[in-house]
Amino acid sequence: MEITASMVKALRERTGVGPLDCKKALEAHDGDMDAAAKFLREKGLAKADKKASRAANEGLVQTYQHFNGRIGVLAEVNCETDFVANTDQFREFARDLVLHIANMAPQFVQREDVPEAMVEAERQLQRERALQEGKPEHIVDKVVEGRMDKFFEEIVLLEQSFIKDDSKKIEDLRKEVVASVGENVVISRFARFEIGESDDQDEDED
Repeated sequence: MEITASMVKALRERTGVGPLDCKKALEAHDGDMDAAAKFLREKGLAKADKKASRAANEGLVQTYQHFNGRIGVLAEVNCETDFVANTDQFREFARDLVLHIANMAPQFVQREDVPEAMVEAERQLQRERALQEGKPEHIVDKVVEGRMDKFFEEIVLLEQSFIKDDSKKIEDLRKEVVASVGENVVISRFARFEIGESDDQDEDED
């Protein structure tokens, strides 16, 4: 199948990937736009994983005010260079991030940030609940782990579904940005303030 310039342009707009890679992906998938987009996304995510250990000491602090000033968010988002920090894509990611935080109210950046005491208390609660529901002993642990995943999805930013596209997690979105800009991108910390809420509900630390 002939790969036209308009096809390459459409795939580039959809994925943010360069024209040469878009053309190669379309050629490899006989012009199937969906298959080519999926291939490029998976390729990009694999590259993102390789960049995860690289230092990210540049970036910006993004702010957001919501609901007539009743909710405010600060988020530190880091990358490797000033150049990337000033790109439209990086800044759009930061803006989307604080919008998401304002609406979804996560408490922690990643699962590892959740205090162990909080995790164990929730795990015990879910175990007791499963037993009270009459779940067989041999499947209780599996039930509990499934419910713990849901627990983390509610409070951990990277595991939440993106407010603008619930087919993606925030971690998926971050990796897509990494793949596109070619640098490690890190959400270092955030603070969410809402009128009438106490400090321990509003803030996440490293």
